[in-house]
Amino acid sequence: MSDWKNRLTQTLEPVLGEADPRPKISAYHNMPYAIFRYPPEDEFEVRCEVSMLQTRLEQAGKRVMVVSLAKCLATALEREGMTVEEIKLAEEMTGTDTMADTFHKVLSEYQPLDDLVAEQLPQDSNPTVDIVFITRAGALFPFYRTSSLLEQLKGKVEVPAVLFYPGDLDGAAGLRFMGVLDAEHNYRPKIF
Repeated sequence: MSDWKNRLTQTLEPVLGEADPRPKISAYHNMPYAIFRYPPEDEFEVRCEVSMLQTRLEQAGKRVMVVSLAKCLATALEREGMTVEEIKLAEEMTGTDTMADTFHKVLSEYQPLDDLVAEQLPQDSNPTVDIVFITRAGALFPFYRTSSLLEQLKGKVEVPAVLFYPGDLDGAAGLRFMGVLDAEHNYRPKIF
């Protein structure tokens, strides 16, 4: 069994299955979320395992909401009137770096990613029943760091949540997004 699969099933799953997972998810009452790290090259296998984890938790009486950051990105671009064809043409004219800057600005200023995530959270949430999986973080590479998202979600998420993070561990609390970018060491949530 791979390291990440073992951490998913033997470490994270038992915590999420508890009556109230929040104390073991995070030491911060206004940040009841954690990060589950996995190798970026295992993305499709992780998606499959996360789907099965969702099923097991739901069979145990939990309600699991999945928030796809890829869908949040698509929603943000659509709300800004940016079609795939327009993005393609703009990238050809201005280059990849300029488009990455544009996407970052859209998710940071015009359609804040934390608001897009918060819109999808259950309104009648119960921290002892509801769990949120935040998936498809790789869709934000290389223009948006998830450390920003987690800080901005502080106080907006009241139920246990897990960000599934494609990247490498660097030291005790540093993460390298997609295993490529320089390590970000300001993650406060627990890393599984």
